[in-house]
Amino acid sequence: MVTLKQLDETIAGRAVAGTTAPLPDRRATARGMAWFATVVMVLDTVLILCAGMLAAVSRFGEPTTYIAGGWRGSNLSGVPYSAVVVMVAVVWIAVLAVRGGYSGRTFGSGADEYKLVLSASVVTAGLIAILCYLAKIELSRGFLGFAFPIGAVLLVAGRFSARKVLHRLRAADRLVHRVLLVGMPAGVAELLEVMRREPKMGFAVVGACLPRLSKDPGDEVADQELPIYGYLDDVRSAVERSGADTVVVSALPGRSSRLLRRLSWSLEGLGVDLVVVPSLTDVAGPRIHHRPVAGLPLLHVEEPEFTGARRIVKSIFDRVGAGIITILATPVMLVIALAIKCDDGGPVLLRQTRVGVHGNEFTCFKFRSMVVDAEQRLAELRAANEHDGVLFKIRNDPRITRVGRVIRKLSLDEVPQLFNVLRGEMSLVGPRPPLPAEVEAYAEDVRRRLLVRPGITGLWQVSGRSNLSWDDSVRLDLYYVENWSLSADLVILAKTIGAVLSRNGAY
Repeated sequence: MVTLKQLDETIAGRAVAGTTAPLPDRRATARGMAWFATVVMVLDTVLILCAGMLAAVSRFGEPTTYIAGGWRGSNLSGVPYSAVVVMVAVVWIAVLAVRGGYSGRTFGSGADEYKLVLSASVVTAGLIAILCYLAKIELSRGFLGFAFPIGAVLLVAGRFSARKVLHRLRAADRLVHRVLLVGMPAGVAELLEVMRREPKMGFAVVGACLPRLSKDPGDEVADQELPIYGYLDDVRSAVERSGADTVVVSALPGRSSRLLRRLSWSLEGLGVDLVVVPSLTDVAGPRIHHRPVAGLPLLHVEEPEFTGARRIVKSIFDRVGAGIITILATPVMLVIALAIKCDDGGPVLLRQTRVGVHGNEFTCFKFRSMVVDAEQRLAELRAANEHDGVLFKIRNDPRITRVGRVIRKLSLDEVPQLFNVLRGEMSLVGPRPPLPAEVEAYAEDVRRRLLVRPGITGLWQVSGRSNLSWDDSVRLDLYYVENWSLSADLVILAKTIGAVLSRNGAY
């Protein structure tokens, strides 16, 4: 294994330890993804057929009912709705395929994949409606009104399940792209950190190629044990020796456009993917718009939205959602309140001062899960803190009561925060509500968490909760602040159910 500091000692990087072993077929991942795409297509087809048959049975009692109308004067009275279901499935699958629904780049992309499925469903419904109008085919509106919504829901559920399977396969080092990083040492180090932090995205870094620099470039990633395969003009041979199927390019020195052009030429015929990373980090896709000007691929980055119509819609969504959940959760809250009162006779609710949007303080409600004098006993436990940064967390905190241990495991202690949402102090989804003492220790960039209302759940909740480091929790919160959207909120709310049931990071 050769590190960056040893680059100049490897004869321009042409001899890398451990490359004599047989290398994997770089096309193995492509074949695996083609197999996965076939399985997903079959799954989609089955789900669409099920939705269509359910619609026919719901509307007519059986799927063999015949349709009305004709085509160019011919009689279609002998065509059953079961045949219509098959036709709809063919059109639906074709639209999904044309829109990239079975591309390897689509699988596992989360919200973007679900949006693609939903938009393809709308397009399919429109095409079927136009076809029926032009051909004077009288399909039952009740049938169509049932088939497409149910089909869309089933497709999204199927894609969600397929995504989970894909993540498990990648965790087992299957369907993983072997990546060669190319660029300046600092950029390579940043990419390496991100790809190792998110293994479920399916990128396994096998090495790097760096520019020829006059100074030692190894300080940034010298401790990462990253194999170095050479300089920028060695990328083709590095791909051949490492078995990489993807080349990811970060910042390049000097005339980067010319270097990138030559790099793409050198990779022709190898069948590898070339990916260029723009100088944008933690910026979500909806904020980025591509605009070619005179051959230059310009990227327009929109400002984050903290006010305006979308914020009003989010506020309405929060309060309506909180109202519905509060009504449904009332019996559970009454049981928890009774259990806390019977356990030690202390108060049911914990009222804490927290910091909300724009630094405004408010009273945050939680079910009390600790002993009454928990704050007074905090000083004696400071030395046992298991969390870095400004947070205080102990896995087996002795201040937690018997009832508290149960409700914290299930995150039920957070339920009273629904009243904070109804009062407009919190949101259903947002950054974690901090204590005033924590805010006093915030660095300037961390204070951007206060640009939006704190949430009952958020990216931190569905990404590990207390298992996250302080830096990771800040990174996730800031990403949400910069890139929030109502669709992302819905995805986070759905993921929260799984996070609560798995109890990962809850203590």
